[in-house]
Amino acid sequence: MGEKKRCEWASSHSDYFEYHDEDWGRPEENDHMVFEKLSLELFQSGLSWRTILNKRENFRKAFIGFDISKVSRFSEPQIAKLLKDEGIVRHRGKIEAVIGNAKEAKKLIKEYGSLNHYFWSFEALEAKNNRSDIGKTETSTLISRDLKKRGWRFVGPTTVYSFMQSLGIVNDHDTECFRYPQIEKRIASFRKKTLQ
Repeated sequence: MGEKKRCEWASSHSDYFEYHDEDWGRPEENDHMVFEKLSLELFQSGLSWRTILNKRENFRKAFIGFDISKVSRFSEPQIAKLLKDEGIVRHRGKIEAVIGNAKEAKKLIKEYGSLNHYFWSFEALEAKNNRSDIGKTETSTLISRDLKKRGWRFVGPTTVYSFMQSLGIVNDHDTECFRYPQIEKRIASFRKKTLQ
């Protein structure tokens, strides 16, 4: 049996295989996982994605599974501890942004019922297969603006677009990639089951 046909970016290094094959583009039902995906994209800004993937389990431990309620209560002692944690990206601004974003996420959940209902409400605006050569689209810019108005930080249009890709709001798997049709089916099932 031949090698799986993956997206070009995922074929560049074996470190990407598991993330690409199991995670990238897959909708998440759990708000903590949605928050994790956005937070990891935030931390990735200015760094390689391989760096973030290699630290992913450390991030999960440091941020208590990205439990929104618990992270929203982090204060200076927790920040000081995180700044000493060599297993994560020790950037005070990004750490404080994740904590602040958790507080804002609680408000979004109260308003929309879930993070998914908020983020997926923008899906209809994103044209199918609207590939972005500049790393952002009108929709990601719109979401970014709205989040910033609500007090979220480190959520620029490029970060938001990467998040949209990771969450399946846009299926950016190459059409020849073995995951493309699988993700299309998963998105359809997710819409029917979760977003009604």
